[in-house]
Amino acid sequence: MSEDLATRPSAAEPDAGRRAGLLLAVLLVAQFTVALDFSILNVALPDIGAGLGMSLSDLQWVVTVFALTSAGFTLLFGRVADLLGRRPMFLGGIVLLGASSLLGGLADDVTTVLVARVGQGLATAVLAPVAMALLTTSFPEGPQRQRAIGLGGAMLSAGFTVGAVLGGVLTGLLSWRWAFLINVPLCAVVLLAAPALIPRTQERERTRLDVGGTLTITTGLLALVYGVTSAGHAGWADPVTLLSLGAAALLLTAFWLIELRVEHPLVSPRVLGRATVKWGNAGGLLTFTMFSAVIFLLTLYLQEVLGYSPLVTGLAFGVQGVTAFFAGVFAPKLIARFGSSRATLIGGLVLQAAATGALVLAGDSRDSFALVVVATAVGGFAHVLSVVSFMVTATSGLSNREQGLATGMTSLTQQVGITIGIPIMSAVATARIDALSATEPRAAAVLGGTSTALAVDALVVLAGAVVIGLFLRRAARA
Repeated sequence: MSEDLATRPSAAEPDAGRRAGLLLAVLLVAQFTVALDFSILNVALPDIGAGLGMSLSDLQWVVTVFALTSAGFTLLFGRVADLLGRRPMFLGGIVLLGASSLLGGLADDVTTVLVARVGQGLATAVLAPVAMALLTTSFPEGPQRQRAIGLGGAMLSAGFTVGAVLGGVLTGLLSWRWAFLINVPLCAVVLLAAPALIPRTQERERTRLDVGGTLTITTGLLALVYGVTSAGHAGWADPVTLLSLGAAALLLTAFWLIELRVEHPLVSPRVLGRATVKWGNAGGLLTFTMFSAVIFLLTLYLQEVLGYSPLVTGLAFGVQGVTAFFAGVFAPKLIARFGSSRATLIGGLVLQAAATGALVLAGDSRDSFALVVVATAVGGFAHVLSVVSFMVTATSGLSNREQGLATGMTSLTQQVGITIGIPIMSAVATARIDALSATEPRAAAVLGGTSTALAVDALVVLAGAVVIGLFLRRAARA
């Protein structure tokens, strides 16, 4: 009888498995909601402007203030969560996101909308690193964590894609206000379920916050994002753009010098110096920067060269959303099959480069529509494979108390990449379009500009994959 009792499964094991599954579901919904906010308002912007009497210059601030706050404070909040606890930070972020979304949905003036977007950006800066840190610390390193990160990548992709479609549907059928209000019930569901599932206990660091590092990294990132965003509207030679980028370079240099000398750094040079953290995030920055630019360039191509409506353009990216979701599901299996997230990261980047390069063949005939759908479907799969692989690579081999920093870095990589990709590649396309406009019709000039930018995009991704692969391989041998 004693043997039966010894071999009988404990009743606590199924309960623990069920609890872990429910926690994963809550964290995935939170990540989906965060990703939704990046894209859902883009389609609704014209209606917001018309409804509130906002000028074009005011409308760009609806996007800019969100990008500034979400990217500028991500690393700080990821570190604060290590010090104060991830559970209260996560719950506070959900409350802030729900409240800001409600405020935006009820807004009747420009100021209120911008305040709501600042709140959403701050909430994203909290939730993106903290949700990922909870995910990585709730599952042991290996197949379980890889599966959880894969599902997280799938939900991020689904959130971006659904946001673009849902923004148009809600705005067309109901009102632009629902592009804000849709977050409220999602936040309510997470807030009701999360307290019972997220453990109260956590190994916290008993150290002081690095004030000097905090001020320089936060202001430096704000200056960087503002400078790049400003370049997308005013050009790279604009004095404000140059001043912002110069200030960013000085502040980020000062930040690194502080971290090398301070006793308790905000970003440990030891952690950041790890090859997996450094080059994993380099791969993440590369895939996010270049793939966000591809979507922008193809939107320009489909509407201005082939003459499709915004609705058809959105539907063209629907297939890409499906393949990206499945990439998140299958990425852990591919990592296990190849035995290394390094291999799948490099493979994903090379495949992304190939899919982007194929788009250079698109011409001015609507026969090219099929090429766009197939290439973006392959590119979407490759992109999310790279995303999951970079997250696994950049968070592996670290203790639980360092996961907030590691996931803060991956979240920062994601948000900075999304922010800077479009202005950079837009400048390449615009320079070529302007050069061709003197002798070519508008559609032909746009085709030449987008083709040039796509070719540059593909070459940058391919070259980056080679460099990152070499350094990761050298580190693995060492």
